[in-house]
Amino acid sequence: MKELTGYFTNKNVIFKEIKKTEPKELGSRKKIEIYTATSVKSEYYAIFVLDGKSRFLRKNANDLMAMCESLASLVDHNFKKKELLISSPLCSKAKAYLKENSWNVRVDYK
Repeated sequence: MKELTGYFTNKNVIFKEIKKTEPKELGSRKKIEIYTATSVKSEYYAIFVLDGKSRFLRKNANDLMAMCESLASLVDHNFKKKELLISSPLCSKAKAYLKENSWNVRVDYK
């Protein structure tokens, strides 16, 4: 979590609260880190950190959006900012699809 806060501090985003959510709580078996955070500007973030070896495809983007919907219903809040921090290869169609649905995709994490 220290790396995550340091990463966002470099991007001029400071959080006053961060909570980690396990994927099991959302009914997923994926190896992904999920955080809900509140910035000092009172913006609510849903942060998904994905570190894999295989390419992130369009169908993975659909799964990610479904997980975000589950997270929104779990914490009973719609998020203003949705972030995907990814270090594996990313399909251009998946990236475009996420951007269309107001996601911020960052490939420079780690």
